[in-house]
Amino acid sequence: MKTNKPPRISIVIPCYNGAKYIRETLDCLQNQTVDDWECIIVNDGSTDNSLEILREYAEKDSRYKYIDKENEGPSIARNTAIAASSGKYILPLDADDLIAPYYAEKAMSYLEKHANCKVVYGQAEFFYGKTGIWDLPEYNYESELWENAIFCTAVYRRTDYDKTIGYNPNMKYGNEDYDFWLTLLGKDDEVYKIPETVLYYRKHGYSRASFLSGNQEKALNQMIMNHLDRYEPFLWQAFKMKDTEEYYRKEIDDLLNSRTYKIGKMFTLPLNWFNKISKIILLLSNKVWS
Repeated sequence: MKTNKPPRISIVIPCYNGAKYIRETLDCLQNQTVDDWECIIVNDGSTDNSLEILREYAEKDSRYKYIDKENEGPSIARNTAIAASSGKYILPLDADDLIAPYYAEKAMSYLEKHANCKVVYGQAEFFYGKTGIWDLPEYNYESELWENAIFCTAVYRRTDYDKTIGYNPNMKYGNEDYDFWLTLLGKDDEVYKIPETVLYYRKHGYSRASFLSGNQEKALNQMIMNHLDRYEPFLWQAFKMKDTEEYYRKEIDDLLNSRTYKIGKMFTLPLNWFNKISKIILLLSNKVWS
């Protein structure tokens, strides 16, 4: 159904070699209970026939728009789509996932009534290779440092996005959405979870998550570097704990009192600190937050 109304919500999709599933994803948007949406898909250097499919959808419905660019990864692809968007709200979506028909309407309705709410998401279910409920933890500002509670397909205001740097391109090994939530959300911001399934997450052997599973430590380390000021108090806390192993106590002391760390807080910590950070954060997740 075409509409001349300006879109209230922009659905942004990075697409890299997504031809196998992208039709199903784009078709599910037709079932939304609101029609004032736009969908901006960034073809991120696909080598399959994704671009041909995107052209087809854009020709038959003006709400679909596409951008063709060289491959630079999902962070830049999402930022590119959002820069070209005109909606009041942003709904990121992966090229192989599906959303419930009522998702956009319920998310926008809540955000319009609750000015202090920054992010709306909901329950999620796996489908395809794996089925069942995606058991995500409840969101909490402090515990979000240790475990991500919000999937990437959460709705937020464009004006809030514009106050951030967007999805950080340095998150080359995944978790760019997790990193973004730490950037976007402040201690007093509300996050609302719709008590219904709003996302259907395709779980299969060739998903990006599976591809990046071997790089989780690198992704974690980069995220810690991006948000070092938020993690620093917990480093001191671990240092003071009586049952912290002496080895880790020395590692933390060396890190926090080193000239390298103090310079790194202003710029970027060098790569040789990555292994130290990952060991310390593993200690923290087991001792400080348990």
